[in-house]
Amino acid sequence: MIFKRKREASGLAGAVSELEQAVAGRDGDRTGQAFTAVMNGVRSASDAERVLAGPRLAMLIPAFPPTGPRPVLAMAAGFCVERGADPAACAEPILGGVRRDLLDAREFARRWTAAGGAADELPEPDEKIIDDALRARLGGDAYEATRLALAWCSVEQWQPPALAVLCRSAATRRRHSSAILPACRELAALKRHDLKCLAYALAVLDDEPLVVLHRPTGTGFEVRIGGIGDNFQLHTLLAHVLIGGGHLPGTAPSAESVRLATDPEPARGRTEVVATGPFALVAPDGEQIWNEGLPDDIPVVEGRRLLVLDQPMYRRSWNADRFFPLLPGTAELTRVLSADEARTWFARTSSGSGTYRAS
Repeated sequence: MIFKRKREASGLAGAVSELEQAVAGRDGDRTGQAFTAVMNGVRSASDAERVLAGPRLAMLIPAFPPTGPRPVLAMAAGFCVERGADPAACAEPILGGVRRDLLDAREFARRWTAAGGAADELPEPDEKIIDDALRARLGGDAYEATRLALAWCSVEQWQPPALAVLCRSAATRRRHSSAILPACRELAALKRHDLKCLAYALAVLDDEPLVVLHRPTGTGFEVRIGGIGDNFQLHTLLAHVLIGGGHLPGTAPSAESVRLATDPEPARGRTEVVATGPFALVAPDGEQIWNEGLPDDIPVVEGRRLLVLDQPMYRRSWNADRFFPLLPGTAELTRVLSADEARTWFARTSSGSGTYRAS
């Protein structure tokens, strides 16, 4: 939860109107006072007020300068989404801000490294780096240097409001994720920001067809998946569909572990439910696909994601809670492949008779 709740009356609608007018009038002092009133109002408002205020706050994000408190405004809009505001109506301004600051933070890293040499370590995201020497180091004018540095320092603040909209709307994920995910992964690879949750949410697959081959039996299946936050959850759901459905031998996952993976109502806090993995998840080239990874890690072969299930080398178990509590996963068996179809797909794997070709 982005903000804690308070019970006092807020007058949030009036505060938002005042902020809108102040921004439209480009009145800095009035905007600052109205912004403070809105932040206080969001904390103390009723959920009914937040539902109405969320999209209005989100629409103000592009009107704030990049050197202003845009991430804080986004967090207020995201909190309203958490309390019932329409995620689709809030998504574009929030995720547009996310993308811009990710790109600016990446540009900051490029310029900082270029100025200091390859061996020079990137700084921690702390506003202490915004000093008199910053412009000389980054180049450009003072405003641009400050903008890039602030993006470097504040990019993690965008994560909660981004998750608020991404985890509540598959349509939002489909529309925005591909434009944001590469920059998120590139910035996360620099190891100065913790963006794991954002990267995972952006990589969630929805309504995705998956070809699943079971090597011990030589059988194959088409499965359609969606809303799955990591491969622990995928593993549980594949075992439920294929073993629990009577298509493969083995021990099906418990009803409670399946409920935790699929129930639209998230668990209240961490549970002690344990799931056990009956498979080894393997890529077509024979490389391990780790439970800690994502369904997005599964390679695409001939236009379809292709996953091989093999015998596990050792018994694995894990906590059955899903990575994103608000995001229920789905896995549906759409078709059992014929023997000929299964052999054709197996031929596209490293141990098949054909040549492995990823697309």
